[in-house]
Amino acid sequence: MRLREIASALGARLENGSPETIVTGVAGIEHASPGQVTFLANRRYAAAARKTQASAIILSEDFPAVSTAMLRTPEPYWAFARCVELFYEAPRYPPGVHPTAVIHPSAKIGANPHIGPYVVIDEGVEIGKHAVLLAHVVIYRDVKIGDHFFAHAHAAVREHCRLGNHVTLQNGAIIGSDGFGFAKDKAGHWYKILQSGPAVLEDDVEVQANACVDRASVGETHIARGSKIDNLVQVGHGSSVGEDSLLCAQVGLAGSTAVGDRVILAGQVGVAGHCKVGNGAMATAQSGIPSDVPAGQIVSGYPAIENKLWLKCAAIFARLPEIAKAVRAGKD
Repeated sequence: MRLREIASALGARLENGSPETIVTGVAGIEHASPGQVTFLANRRYAAAARKTQASAIILSEDFPAVSTAMLRTPEPYWAFARCVELFYEAPRYPPGVHPTAVIHPSAKIGANPHIGPYVVIDEGVEIGKHAVLLAHVVIYRDVKIGDHFFAHAHAAVREHCRLGNHVTLQNGAIIGSDGFGFAKDKAGHWYKILQSGPAVLEDDVEVQANACVDRASVGETHIARGSKIDNLVQVGHGSSVGEDSLLCAQVGLAGSTAVGDRVILAGQVGVAGHCKVGNGAMATAQSGIPSDVPAGQIVSGYPAIENKLWLKCAAIFARLPEIAKAVRAGKD
């Protein structure tokens, strides 16, 4: 593929390079070689941008010029994501139902489905058109799913859950598993609280490998349009997540947590039950959130505090031994 064709496909402006340069693939900035395109979205890799062996580099409009051919764009990371699609074609799954699949006669499945080996679809299920269900996917009874559903092997959707259009479940994702609800009886034993409410995923939601969105004891657990849930994330019963939010690896939401729109919770963030995280808020990795977070705030640490304050505290923490020594010396 010629560099001018890539520029046209990405809507990027080519600088400092021949439009006829042949490109055969994409690679990360530190590993790219001639014939490949790379990108720079994080300025921490600015030095690597000047040393890369790639034939071209996707850059922001304001990044200083480098000797490599440059593809200028306002959104370099997004442009690179689209560039990958130019060189990699994902597997296609033709319509058809594998003979080992078990589909209840009452189930309604739209046009052109791909139903793989050992898939189980229970009674009362409704699935829209162009669905792909790969091996060992299980859809419990009375589930409603929209068009263009894609479920990788061993994903499961429990009873009465509702999924919108263009929902993707990666391997082992579980939608609507029982929430962790138990009440102690007079004898001190734990009595299981029936988890009667469904999990609801709106359009364009993706849940990645081995993540769990629990069903609610009452009401519903709700994931709004466009949100993405990473591997090993736990969404507790009765929680809600707003539109276009990201829950990164190993995030845990305790029950009845309310996460707003466009929130980013980085890896291993934990949120206590019944807390509210406002629109546009962000929590850095391993933060522990025991109370509400205002809209737009960036928090860090445990207990999570405003990020700039946490950075100051972290800098002081390393000096605590000498500060303590000075305090003791002053008392003497």
